[in-house]
Amino acid sequence: MSNTLKTTALLAALTALLVLIGGFFGGQGGMLLFFGFAVVINLGAYWWSGDIALRMAGAHEVTPEQAPELHQLVQELASYARLPKPRVAIIDNPSPNAFATGRDANHAVVAVTTGILGILNRDELAGVLGHELGHVRNHDILISSIAATVAGAITMLAHAAQWAAIFGGGRRSDEEGEGGGGLIGLLLMAVLAPFAAMLIQMAISRGREYEADASGARLCHRASGLEHALAKLDVASRQEPLQATPATAHLFIVNPLTSGGLATLFSTHPPIEERIARLRAMRL
Repeated sequence: MSNTLKTTALLAALTALLVLIGGFFGGQGGMLLFFGFAVVINLGAYWWSGDIALRMAGAHEVTPEQAPELHQLVQELASYARLPKPRVAIIDNPSPNAFATGRDANHAVVAVTTGILGILNRDELAGVLGHELGHVRNHDILISSIAATVAGAITMLAHAAQWAAIFGGGRRSDEEGEGGGGLIGLLLMAVLAPFAAMLIQMAISRGREYEADASGARLCHRASGLEHALAKLDVASRQEPLQATPATAHLFIVNPLTSGGLATLFSTHPPIEERIARLRAMRL
């Protein structure tokens, strides 16, 4: 399935989900209210999903004066890839990681943590940035950014339902005959966040990471930089995990969620060992 179809399907699923929730709680009036809410989120997800993803990840944009070497490296790689130079952002976090976001190449942003700047040499950092520009070149960033926005919106609603259930909102609704949800509906809403995150992770193919790895290696004219970077990031990110949410985890070059178990089955990130093996094969 193309990224355009994935994006359309994701927006349609969000709209349908919110309309059904609105109907469950407020009947026809609730359906109309939540449909309007869905339209606003859909428009916002398309136009501002990149900036929203940056805020959710705690990233702030930096100027060439603030990070001259990083900007220079991004400029070189963007020129090689024949892409507009993305904006550059930094996340003040010791956990090493990076991601790209934005709705298209003209509105792309590359974000790195302070941790990754501290452990990678220039060739390794170039491999990571090449991977992220590979996502831009492969048109992955729109679907990834919208997925983060959608998951964040549903998580926000689920948290509101959790608090309402805790403070008896559902019981009051049952007693007053308002809506169709009641306590059971609030509890149902409270479990939508992890379920929605799982669906979004399933909607984003692991193959996009392999493709971005290959694109990044070709962009840097060698696979060794990214290969060595992934090996370092695998170890360092386990020692210093990034406190990311399921809504934004799929954006990063290595999965910041290391819970394992059932969650691993739905991870958007393929195993690091397999990614390194494929990069080594490119060198043969």
